Amino acid sequence: MIDLRSDTVTQPTPEMLKAMAEATVGDDVFGEDPTVNEFQQKVAHLFGMEAGVFVPSGTMSNQLGIKVLTNPGDEILIDGTGHVFNYETAAASVLSSIQIHTLQGRNGKLTPDLLQHNIRGQYEWEPHTKVVCLENSTNKGGGLCYTKDELAAIKAFAVEHDLFVHLDGARIWNAIEATNIEPAFFGGIADTLSVCFSKGLGAPVGSMLLSSVENIKRARRFRKMWGGGMRQVGLLAAAADYGLEHHWPLMKEDHRRARELAEVIKECPGLEVDMDRLQTNILLFDVVEGDAVSAVELIAGEGVQMIPFGPKTIRATFHFQVGDEELKKVKDVVQKLFGD
Repeated sequence: MIDLRSDTVTQPTPEMLKAMAEATVGDDVFGEDPTVNEFQQKVAHLFGMEAGVFVPSGTMSNQLGIKVLTNPGDEILIDGTGHVFNYETAAASVLSSIQIHTLQGRNGKLTPDLLQHNIRGQYEWEPHTKVVCLENSTNKGGGLCYTKDELAAIKAFAVEHDLFVHLDGARIWNAIEATNIEPAFFGGIADTLSVCFSKGLGAPVGSMLLSSVENIKRARRFRKMWGGGMRQVGLLAAAADYGLEHHWPLMKEDHRRARELAEVIKECPGLEVDMDRLQTNILLFDVVEGDAVSAVELIAGEGVQMIPFGPKTIRATFHFQVGDEELKKVKDVVQKLFGD
């Protein structure tokens, strides 16, 4: 079975397992795991941030970022397709006692114009707007990325209005590959930045929150409170570091394969795809007749897994363990089921 449901389905390679087995470890709750300490410093430096904290999941990383930037009763602004709003089980309201105000951006992206008239707190009966929450690349937006100018404009708006910026960078590695924006630029945009190692980089577990030393100190306390304090976590940090060094350069091939499949889909009468919406490894396309669930079942019957992403929308997500041989089979399946 060729699995295109998500880039989270990758398996550790033998080389990654070897790096894990050879890692020097200690107790991370005591701050004594040398591998994770070095990795936190390495990733923080890469993004021009002061410090980082390794956590089990992107959800925890996002929620820690929101927690350290807000007080109970505050409000955050986010696109209505954002991961924090859709896929984190209302954690922000439970863990931080804040309100989420969703906006309708374009393919998951916000602009200063959208933010302009949605800042509240002037009156005592309003929540205080504190954070603009961005996602790069966008998931439900189809893997689109912000440009430098777009991010700079949002940051300038946030500074002008005394707002913080949290950046959900679960797939920021794909965004960097697609846009050629240097990693340190994002550190100048975000007050808190979440990055993930268990998607396209192929690590089995792990994300990281990056921010100031003060914010990360607070985040470590909440990580412990929420059950995320880990012991010999250098084993996982070693896997994440291996992925960063060896699998990140492979993402350009994931993007190429997504586009190659999209070119085939474009020629199928039974399917529709917006080529302008395709920028990274996430490919969204629509069935012309019927529904996405039924179409996904048909595709699975031919040995290819994808997921429904709307009433008529299907998502296929490429990763480094789907190569050109697998891509050829996927193309053949799509043409057989939806072509002439």
